[in-house]
Amino acid sequence: MKVLLIEDEVRVSSFIKKGLEEQGEEVTQAFDGQTGLNLACQHAFDVIILDVVMPVMNGIQVCNKLKNDYKISTPILMLTALGTTDDIVLGLETGADDYLTKPFKFKELLARLNVLNRRKKLDNAPVEIIEAQGVKMNLTTKEVTRDGNKIKLTAREFKLLEYLIKNKNRVVTRTDILESVWEVDFDLGTNVIDVYVNYLRKKAGKGLKTKLIETVIGMGYIIKD
Repeated sequence: MKVLLIEDEVRVSSFIKKGLEEQGEEVTQAFDGQTGLNLACQHAFDVIILDVVMPVMNGIQVCNKLKNDYKISTPILMLTALGTTDDIVLGLETGADDYLTKPFKFKELLARLNVLNRRKKLDNAPVEIIEAQGVKMNLTTKEVTRDGNKIKLTAREFKLLEYLIKNKNRVVTRTDILESVWEVDFDLGTNVIDVYVNYLRKKAGKGLKTKLIETVIGMGYIIKD
């Protein structure tokens, strides 16, 4: 984790830097607001620790410029002795993602930084979307729509439709489906695949000009796009 530490108190800054580096984190220090602002704009960091009361430019001003002027999405943890409700609200409304008052325990600081870093990774995770014939599947949020209308699917239906769309324009056999969707390498001895295909046809294929899922007699199924 790359951390930008903007803190004018040398003793506090050294304490935080030493603790984070012992955890294997990479720390860049700035001892005034303007220097911190410049570093945040010029380099990529995972999280920013930002004191409020600082020379040249205070933390509220730095946070406001980063979030509102430069549109930097790096999570910011405000670290300050100003711990009144109004101070906290002001910091959060300016764009800070969390607020920790002095004095603090290092374990709590580390825990909050880890939460902000995990949240950032989740927010930045790529959204994978697959689609065919107006049916759109968001594999990140697990939402399915057809022409903008939401379709409710069970977990198994979702997995089957995902497999068919990922293999659109080619025939997949019942054996392919059993191995990839049901994760078995033998015939279940039932018409369970046919049943689920019909479920999908009713839920996701209704109203389409052509069948969403076509049966290829003696071979399997196909979604053509």
